[in-house]
Amino acid sequence: MLYHFLYPLSDDFGIFNLFRYLTFRAGGALMTAFLISFLCGPWVIGLLKRKQGRGQPIREDGPEGHILTKQGTPTMGGFLILLGLSVGTILWTDLSSQYIWACLVVTTGFGLIGFLDDYHKITKSSSAGVPGKLKLLMEIIVSVVAVLLIMDKAGAPVATELALPLLKNVMIDLGWFMIPFAIFILVGASNSVNLTDGLDGLAIMPVIIASGTFALIAYLVGNSVFASYLQLTYVSGAGELAVFCAAIIGAGLGFLWFNAPPAMVFMGDTGSLALGGALGVVSLVTKHEIVLGIVGGLFVLETLSVIVQVVSFKLTGRRVFRMAPIHHHYEKKGWAEPTIVIRFWIIAVLLALIGLATLKLR
Repeated sequence: MLYHFLYPLSDDFGIFNLFRYLTFRAGGALMTAFLISFLCGPWVIGLLKRKQGRGQPIREDGPEGHILTKQGTPTMGGFLILLGLSVGTILWTDLSSQYIWACLVVTTGFGLIGFLDDYHKITKSSSAGVPGKLKLLMEIIVSVVAVLLIMDKAGAPVATELALPLLKNVMIDLGWFMIPFAIFILVGASNSVNLTDGLDGLAIMPVIIASGTFALIAYLVGNSVFASYLQLTYVSGAGELAVFCAAIIGAGLGFLWFNAPPAMVFMGDTGSLALGGALGVVSLVTKHEIVLGIVGGLFVLETLSVIVQVVSFKLTGRRVFRMAPIHHHYEKKGWAEPTIVIRFWIIAVLLALIGLATLKLR
Protein backbone atom coordinates (compact mmCIF):
# COMPACT_ATOMS: atom_id res chain seq x y z
CA MET A 1 0.00 0.00 0.00
CA LEU A 2 2.79 2.43 0.91
CA TYR A 3 4.51 1.48 -2.35
CA HIS A 4 1.51 2.66 -4.37
CA PHE A 5 1.02 5.88 -2.40
CA LEU A 6 4.59 7.02 -1.83
CA TYR A 7 6.74 5.71 -4.69
CA PRO A 8 4.89 7.83 -7.32
CA LEU A 9 5.98 10.90 -5.32
CA SER A 10 9.67 10.05 -5.77
CA ASP A 11 10.07 12.53 -8.63
CA ASP A 12 9.29 15.38 -6.22
CA PHE A 13 10.64 13.85 -3.02
CA GLY A 14 13.77 11.79 -3.61
CA ILE A 15 13.53 9.92 -0.32
CA PHE A 16 10.48 8.04 -1.57
CA ASN A 17 12.66 6.45 -4.22
CA LEU A 18 13.61 3.98 -1.47
CA PHE A 19 10.29 2.24 -2.01
CA ARG A 20 11.48 0.86 -5.33
CA TYR A 21 14.00 -1.34 -3.50
CA LEU A 22 12.87 -4.75 -2.29
CA THR A 23 15.47 -4.74 0.48
CA PHE A 24 14.11 -1.51 1.96
CA ARG A 25 10.52 -2.69 1.86
CA ALA A 26 11.50 -6.09 3.25
CA GLY A 27 13.11 -4.36 6.22
CA GLY A 28 10.01 -2.23 6.70
CA ALA A 29 7.74 -5.28 6.53
CA LEU A 30 9.87 -7.15 9.05
CA MET A 31 9.88 -4.33 11.59
CA THR A 32 6.18 -3.55 11.11
CA ALA A 33 5.16 -7.19 11.55
CA PHE A 34 7.41 -7.55 14.59
CA LEU A 35 6.11 -4.44 16.35
CA ILE A 36 2.47 -5.35 15.76
CA SER A 37 2.96 -8.92 16.99
CA PHE A 38 5.07 -7.82 19.95
CA LEU A 39 2.99 -4.85 21.07
CA CYS A 40 -0.36 -6.58 20.64
CA GLY A 41 0.89 -9.72 22.37
CA PRO A 42 -0.05 -8.93 25.99
CA TRP A 43 -3.55 -7.75 25.03
CA VAL A 44 -4.24 -10.73 22.77
CA ILE A 45 -2.90 -13.24 25.30
CA GLY A 46 -5.01 -11.67 28.05
CA LEU A 47 -8.09 -11.86 25.84
CA LEU A 48 -7.42 -15.51 24.96
CA LYS A 49 -7.00 -16.40 28.63
CA ARG A 50 -10.30 -14.81 29.55
CA LYS A 51 -12.17 -16.48 26.70
CA GLN A 52 -10.59 -19.92 26.89
CA GLY A 53 -10.45 -20.54 30.61
CA ARG A 54 -8.58 -23.85 30.82
CA GLY A 55 -6.62 -23.10 27.65
CA GLN A 56 -5.64 -25.64 25.02
CA PRO A 57 -6.78 -29.22 25.77
CA ILE A 58 -3.76 -31.42 26.53
CA ARG A 59 -3.50 -34.88 24.99
CA GLU A 60 -4.10 -37.53 27.63
CA ASP A 61 -1.72 -39.91 25.84
CA GLY A 62 1.00 -37.27 25.61
CA PRO A 63 4.07 -36.80 27.80
CA GLU A 64 3.06 -36.81 31.45
CA GLY A 65 4.77 -33.52 32.24
CA HIS A 66 2.59 -31.59 29.79
CA ILE A 67 -0.47 -31.96 32.01
CA LEU A 68 1.39 -30.14 34.78
CA THR A 69 3.39 -27.58 32.81
CA LYS A 70 1.12 -26.67 29.90
CA GLN A 71 -2.37 -26.92 31.34
CA GLY A 72 -4.12 -23.53 31.18
CA THR A 73 -1.89 -22.06 28.47
CA PRO A 74 -4.10 -20.37 25.84
CA THR A 75 -3.96 -21.36 22.19
CA MET A 76 -4.83 -19.51 18.96
CA GLY A 77 -1.74 -17.35 19.43
CA GLY A 78 -1.24 -17.74 15.71
CA PHE A 79 -3.66 -14.83 15.40
CA LEU A 80 -0.78 -12.60 16.53
CA ILE A 81 1.38 -13.95 13.71
CA LEU A 82 -1.34 -13.53 11.12
CA LEU A 83 -2.08 -10.00 12.30
CA GLY A 84 1.54 -8.87 12.06
CA LEU A 85 2.13 -10.78 8.83
CA SER A 86 -0.97 -9.45 7.10
CA VAL A 87 -0.45 -5.80 8.06
CA GLY A 88 3.27 -5.94 7.21
CA THR A 89 2.51 -7.51 3.83
CA ILE A 90 -0.31 -5.13 2.91
CA LEU A 91 1.66 -2.04 3.91
CA TRP A 92 4.97 -2.84 2.24
CA THR A 93 4.35 -5.05 -0.80
CA ASP A 94 3.25 -4.21 -4.31
CA LEU A 95 -0.42 -5.16 -4.04
CA SER A 96 -0.75 -5.40 -7.81
CA SER A 97 1.28 -8.63 -7.58
CA GLN A 98 -0.88 -11.69 -8.14
CA TYR A 99 1.73 -13.74 -6.29
CA ILE A 100 1.20 -11.68 -3.15
CA TRP A 101 -2.54 -12.28 -3.31
CA ALA A 102 -1.92 -16.01 -3.70
CA CYS A 103 0.18 -15.86 -0.53
CA LEU A 104 -2.53 -13.97 1.34
CA VAL A 105 -5.21 -16.43 0.16
CA VAL A 106 -3.20 -19.35 1.56
CA THR A 107 -2.19 -17.76 4.87
CA THR A 108 -5.61 -16.34 5.70
CA GLY A 109 -7.47 -19.36 4.34
CA PHE A 110 -5.38 -21.91 6.18
CA GLY A 111 -5.37 -19.65 9.24
CA LEU A 112 -9.18 -19.65 9.24
CA ILE A 113 -9.24 -23.44 8.96
CA GLY A 114 -6.83 -23.63 11.88
CA PHE A 115 -9.00 -21.21 13.86
CA LEU A 116 -12.04 -23.44 13.34
CA ASP A 117 -10.01 -26.44 14.47
CA ASP A 118 -8.75 -24.66 17.60
CA TYR A 119 -12.24 -23.35 18.38
CA HIS A 120 -13.67 -26.86 18.10
CA LYS A 121 -11.03 -28.19 20.49
CA ILE A 122 -11.69 -25.50 23.07
CA THR A 123 -15.49 -25.59 22.98
CA LYS A 124 -15.55 -29.40 23.03
CA SER A 125 -12.69 -29.66 25.57
CA SER A 126 -11.07 -32.20 23.28
CA SER A 127 -7.78 -32.45 21.42
CA ALA A 128 -9.57 -33.99 18.40
CA GLY A 129 -10.59 -30.79 16.59
CA VAL A 130 -12.40 -30.61 13.24
CA PRO A 131 -12.88 -34.02 11.54
CA GLY A 132 -9.82 -34.80 9.44
CA LYS A 133 -11.64 -35.32 6.12
CA LEU A 134 -13.49 -32.01 6.41
CA LYS A 135 -10.29 -30.22 7.34
CA LEU A 136 -8.48 -31.73 4.35
CA LEU A 137 -11.30 -30.77 2.00
CA MET A 138 -11.17 -27.14 3.13
CA GLU A 139 -7.38 -27.08 2.71
CA ILE A 140 -7.69 -28.45 -0.83
CA ILE A 141 -10.28 -25.81 -1.78
CA VAL A 142 -8.03 -22.97 -0.55
CA SER A 143 -5.04 -24.56 -2.30
CA VAL A 144 -6.86 -24.80 -5.64
CA VAL A 145 -7.63 -21.06 -5.58
CA ALA A 146 -4.01 -20.19 -4.79
CA VAL A 147 -2.55 -22.58 -7.36
CA LEU A 148 -4.76 -21.19 -10.14
CA LEU A 149 -3.67 -17.66 -9.23
CA ILE A 150 -0.01 -18.68 -9.37
CA MET A 151 -0.30 -20.56 -12.66
CA ASP A 152 -2.28 -17.76 -14.28
CA LYS A 153 0.41 -15.24 -13.35
CA ALA A 154 3.40 -17.43 -14.22
CA GLY A 155 2.10 -18.38 -17.66
CA ALA A 156 3.45 -21.09 -19.96
CA PRO A 157 5.80 -22.87 -19.82
CA VAL A 158 6.97 -21.89 -16.32
CA ALA A 159 3.59 -22.51 -14.71
CA THR A 160 3.69 -26.27 -15.20
CA GLU A 161 7.43 -26.87 -14.88
CA LEU A 162 9.27 -28.43 -11.96
CA ALA A 163 12.90 -27.44 -11.40
CA LEU A 164 15.42 -29.99 -10.17
CA PRO A 165 18.09 -28.73 -7.75
CA LEU A 166 21.78 -29.40 -8.48
CA LEU A 167 21.06 -29.75 -12.23
CA LYS A 168 21.62 -26.95 -14.74
CA ASN A 169 18.55 -25.77 -16.63
CA VAL A 170 16.69 -29.06 -16.10
CA MET A 171 12.94 -28.55 -16.00
CA ILE A 172 10.28 -31.26 -16.01
CA ASP A 173 6.98 -30.23 -17.55
CA LEU A 174 4.27 -31.79 -15.39
CA GLY A 175 1.43 -30.44 -17.49
CA TRP A 176 -1.92 -30.49 -15.73
CA PHE A 177 -0.43 -32.83 -13.11
CA MET A 178 1.18 -29.67 -11.72
CA ILE A 179 -2.14 -28.75 -10.10
CA PRO A 180 -2.45 -31.83 -7.83
CA PHE A 181 1.31 -31.69 -7.19
CA ALA A 182 1.07 -28.06 -6.08
CA ILE A 183 -1.93 -28.86 -3.87
CA PHE A 184 0.10 -31.65 -2.28
CA ILE A 185 2.94 -29.21 -1.56
CA LEU A 186 0.61 -26.69 0.11
CA VAL A 187 -1.35 -29.20 2.17
CA GLY A 188 1.76 -31.22 3.02
CA ALA A 189 3.81 -28.21 4.12
CA SER A 190 0.91 -26.88 6.18
CA ASN A 191 0.31 -30.09 8.08
CA SER A 192 4.03 -30.78 8.53
CA VAL A 193 4.47 -27.53 10.44
CA ASN A 194 1.32 -28.38 12.37
CA LEU A 195 2.82 -31.71 13.49
CA THR A 196 6.05 -29.98 14.52
CA ASP A 197 4.23 -27.52 16.78
CA GLY A 198 4.33 -29.59 19.96
CA LEU A 199 6.87 -27.89 22.23
CA ASP A 200 7.45 -24.29 23.28
CA GLY A 201 9.21 -22.47 20.44
CA LEU A 202 9.84 -25.66 18.47
CA ALA A 203 7.93 -24.77 15.29
CA ILE A 204 8.23 -21.00 15.05
CA MET A 205 12.02 -20.73 14.90
CA PRO A 206 12.45 -23.25 12.04
CA VAL A 207 9.68 -21.37 10.20
CA ILE A 208 11.64 -18.13 10.69
CA ILE A 209 14.82 -19.81 9.44
CA ALA A 210 13.06 -21.26 6.39
CA SER A 211 11.41 -17.89 5.68
CA GLY A 212 14.77 -16.14 5.73
CA THR A 213 16.15 -18.73 3.33
CA PHE A 214 13.23 -18.33 0.93
CA ALA A 215 13.38 -14.55 1.18
CA LEU A 216 16.86 -14.79 -0.36
CA ILE A 217 15.72 -17.37 -2.92
CA ALA A 218 12.75 -15.20 -3.95
CA TYR A 219 15.01 -12.17 -4.33
CA LEU A 220 17.48 -14.08 -6.54
CA VAL A 221 14.86 -15.86 -8.64
CA GLY A 222 13.00 -12.60 -9.24
CA ASN A 223 16.14 -10.81 -10.46
CA SER A 224 17.01 -11.68 -14.06
CA VAL A 225 20.74 -10.93 -13.58
CA PHE A 226 21.20 -13.06 -10.47
CA ALA A 227 18.96 -15.82 -11.82
CA SER A 228 20.99 -15.99 -15.03
CA TYR A 229 24.31 -16.01 -13.15
CA LEU A 230 23.18 -18.81 -10.81
CA GLN A 231 21.36 -20.63 -13.64
CA LEU A 232 18.05 -20.51 -11.82
CA THR A 233 14.64 -20.33 -13.42
CA TYR A 234 13.80 -16.64 -13.66
CA VAL A 235 10.29 -15.89 -12.39
CA SER A 236 9.21 -12.34 -13.12
CA GLY A 237 7.67 -10.72 -10.04
CA ALA A 238 8.83 -13.43 -7.61
CA GLY A 239 11.14 -10.96 -5.88
CA GLU A 240 8.11 -9.37 -4.22
CA LEU A 241 7.81 -12.49 -2.07
CA ALA A 242 11.04 -11.50 -0.31
CA VAL A 243 8.97 -8.77 1.38
CA PHE A 244 6.29 -11.32 2.30
CA CYS A 245 8.90 -13.67 3.79
CA ALA A 246 10.38 -10.78 5.77
CA ALA A 247 6.94 -10.12 7.24
CA ILE A 248 6.78 -13.76 8.34
CA ILE A 249 10.13 -13.36 10.06
CA GLY A 250 9.05 -10.20 11.88
CA ALA A 251 5.70 -11.61 13.00
CA GLY A 252 7.40 -14.84 14.03
CA LEU A 253 9.99 -13.07 16.15
CA GLY A 254 7.29 -11.05 17.89
CA PHE A 255 5.37 -14.24 18.63
CA LEU A 256 8.50 -16.07 19.80
CA TRP A 257 8.88 -13.49 22.56
CA PHE A 258 5.76 -14.95 24.16
CA ASN A 259 6.17 -18.54 22.94
CA ALA A 260 9.69 -19.05 24.30
CA PRO A 261 9.88 -21.65 27.09
CA PRO A 262 7.86 -21.56 29.24
CA ALA A 263 5.29 -20.44 26.67
CA MET A 264 2.68 -17.84 27.57
CA VAL A 265 0.66 -18.81 24.50
CA PHE A 266 0.58 -21.53 21.84
CA MET A 267 0.18 -20.72 18.14
CA GLY A 268 -2.29 -23.57 17.69
CA ASP A 269 -3.50 -24.70 14.29
CA THR A 270 -4.39 -21.05 13.60
CA GLY A 271 -0.71 -20.30 13.22
CA SER A 272 0.89 -23.59 12.24
CA LEU A 273 -1.39 -24.35 9.28
CA ALA A 274 -1.05 -20.79 7.97
CA LEU A 275 2.74 -20.68 8.28
CA GLY A 276 3.24 -24.06 6.65
CA GLY A 277 1.00 -23.01 3.79
CA ALA A 278 2.92 -19.75 3.45
CA LEU A 279 6.22 -21.61 3.01
CA GLY A 280 4.56 -23.92 0.50
CA VAL A 281 3.18 -21.13 -1.67
CA VAL A 282 6.53 -19.31 -1.75
CA SER A 283 8.27 -22.51 -2.85
CA LEU A 284 5.73 -22.93 -5.66
CA VAL A 285 6.17 -19.41 -6.98
CA THR A 286 9.97 -19.56 -6.86
CA LYS A 287 10.05 -23.05 -8.44
CA HIS A 288 11.92 -24.44 -5.45
CA GLU A 289 9.41 -27.00 -4.26
CA ILE A 290 12.04 -29.73 -3.84
CA VAL A 291 14.40 -27.36 -2.03
CA LEU A 292 11.57 -26.71 0.46
CA GLY A 293 11.86 -30.38 1.39
CA ILE A 294 15.51 -29.74 2.25
CA VAL A 295 15.19 -26.37 3.97
CA GLY A 296 12.10 -27.60 5.82
CA GLY A 297 13.65 -31.01 6.40
CA LEU A 298 12.84 -30.81 10.10
CA PHE A 299 9.14 -30.63 9.28
CA VAL A 300 9.57 -33.57 6.88
CA LEU A 301 11.31 -35.58 9.60
CA GLU A 302 8.48 -34.93 12.06
CA THR A 303 5.89 -36.02 9.47
CA LEU A 304 7.81 -39.14 8.50
CA SER A 305 8.09 -40.15 12.15
CA VAL A 306 4.30 -40.13 12.40
CA ILE A 307 3.88 -42.09 9.17
CA VAL A 308 6.47 -44.68 10.20
CA GLN A 309 4.87 -45.02 13.63
CA VAL A 310 1.37 -45.58 12.22
CA VAL A 311 2.45 -47.99 9.48
CA SER A 312 4.65 -50.01 11.83
CA PHE A 313 1.91 -50.33 14.44
CA LYS A 314 -0.72 -51.37 11.90
CA LEU A 315 1.52 -53.94 10.21
CA THR A 316 3.42 -55.38 13.17
CA GLY A 317 1.65 -54.12 16.28
CA ARG A 318 4.92 -52.51 17.40
CA ARG A 319 5.94 -48.87 17.68
CA VAL A 320 9.25 -47.61 16.30
CA PHE A 321 9.26 -44.54 18.55
CA ARG A 322 8.17 -44.21 22.14
CA MET A 323 5.80 -41.54 20.89
CA ALA A 324 5.29 -39.64 17.64
CA PRO A 325 5.97 -37.01 16.37
CA ILE A 326 9.63 -37.59 17.05
CA HIS A 327 10.12 -34.65 19.44
CA HIS A 328 7.87 -36.47 21.91
CA HIS A 329 10.07 -39.56 21.52
CA TYR A 330 12.99 -37.62 22.96
CA GLU A 331 10.79 -36.28 25.73
CA LYS A 332 9.94 -39.86 26.66
CA LYS A 333 13.66 -40.63 26.69
CA GLY A 334 14.16 -37.96 29.32
CA TRP A 335 15.52 -35.05 27.30
CA ALA A 336 14.61 -31.67 28.73
CA GLU A 337 12.22 -29.64 26.57
CA PRO A 338 14.64 -26.72 25.98
CA THR A 339 17.33 -29.23 24.96
CA ILE A 340 15.08 -30.76 22.30
CA VAL A 341 13.98 -27.36 21.03
CA ILE A 342 17.45 -25.87 20.70
CA ARG A 343 18.91 -29.00 19.09
CA PHE A 344 16.09 -29.06 16.57
CA TRP A 345 16.77 -25.37 15.87
CA ILE A 346 20.40 -26.28 15.13
CA ILE A 347 19.21 -28.96 12.69
CA ALA A 348 16.94 -26.40 11.02
CA VAL A 349 19.89 -24.01 10.51
CA LEU A 350 22.06 -26.73 9.00
CA LEU A 351 19.29 -27.82 6.63
CA ALA A 352 18.75 -24.21 5.55
CA LEU A 353 22.46 -23.91 4.70
CA ILE A 354 22.28 -27.11 2.67
CA GLY A 355 19.24 -25.75 0.86
CA LEU A 356 21.08 -22.52 0.04
CA ALA A 357 24.07 -24.51 -1.23
CA THR A 358 21.85 -25.93 -3.98
CA LEU A 359 21.70 -22.45 -5.52
CA LYS A 360 25.37 -22.63 -6.45
CA LEU A 361 26.13 -26.36 -6.68
CA ARG A 362 24.89 -27.17 -10.17
